Amino acid sequence: MSINFTLSEIAEKIGATVLGDENHLVSSLATLASAKNHQIAFLANAKYKSQLNNTNAGAVIVSPESTDAFTGNMLVMKNPYLGFALTAQLLDNTPKSAENIHSSAVIADCVHLGENVSIGANAVIETGVVLGNNVSIGANCFIGKEAIIGENTQLWSNVSIYHRVELGKSVLVQSNTVIGSDGFGYANEKGNWLKIPQLGTVIIGDNVEIGACTTIDRGALDNTEIHDGVIIDNQVQIAHNVIVGKHSALAGGSAIAGSTTLGSYCVLGGNVGVSGHLTITDKTTITADTMVIQSIKEPGLYSSGMPAMKNRDWLKNNVRINKLEQLNKQVKVLQKQVDALNKAN
Repeated sequence: MSINFTLSEIAEKIGATVLGDENHLVSSLATLASAKNHQIAFLANAKYKSQLNNTNAGAVIVSPESTDAFTGNMLVMKNPYLGFALTAQLLDNTPKSAENIHSSAVIADCVHLGENVSIGANAVIETGVVLGNNVSIGANCFIGKEAIIGENTQLWSNVSIYHRVELGKSVLVQSNTVIGSDGFGYANEKGNWLKIPQLGTVIIGDNVEIGACTTIDRGALDNTEIHDGVIIDNQVQIAHNVIVGKHSALAGGSAIAGSTTLGSYCVLGGNVGVSGHLTITDKTTITADTMVIQSIKEPGLYSSGMPAMKNRDWLKNNVRINKLEQLNKQVKVLQKQVDALNKAN
């Protein structure tokens, strides 16, 4: 079911100014290239500015600097991408992960259910679980013993929440994610691996979003902690006793090894690997495919890895890399000769 808003209503919600017909109705979002008259588009990247000439959008969210490039209805604000995000929230028609409590859900007798809780088909809720108000549990989810799920939190289908895990308020967890599974803890005795029971848990703060097929391991002794406002992409691995500071962002495929602390307002690009027992300071950004093997004490932008190039160039460079040790020895010999000449003079 579509929801219609006038441009003046949207402008009030997102903090924009209307140029054009304030009463024009829109019901959804689209790109500049595909938008129709009942839709609203946005211009956040200057390279798409030429598309303003041909768009059929009923209105476009633009910055003040772009108003002279379009003659149609506009919502003007300093940050059009923020306007897009706020408008998307306003026009969001995503259904809840569950409606009511399905008859096939298995719920233990001593579970505490808040008001307006929804539980999907075949979900299992074990003893001692606390579900806050307006919690929505998707089909086939598993909530282990004594887990706590805060109000307004939503789990999509097939999510597994292990025993004693705590999720805060307004947390969103996408399908097939596992929170609270055992950390990778073993002791080696003469080549044999002895399992170390993982006795901690996972504590998730408020307003955290976790992508699909992500795994967050429980702590070995202390807890694994994900602080408020963190966003985690799909297929991310967070090992035992990791701490992720507030409002940090982890892109897909990233992995953080055990007992590492990632500060607040940090960003990990896709496929970043962080070794264990490190500390990454606040406001650190690490670009895609970087391998972090030492603690980072100063905020900033960090990178490693090799960008894509033609195969023949990569092969040549790889040969040169293999000769670095030989080259280093030659440089040291030459430096000694230069020092000797300087001393003689």
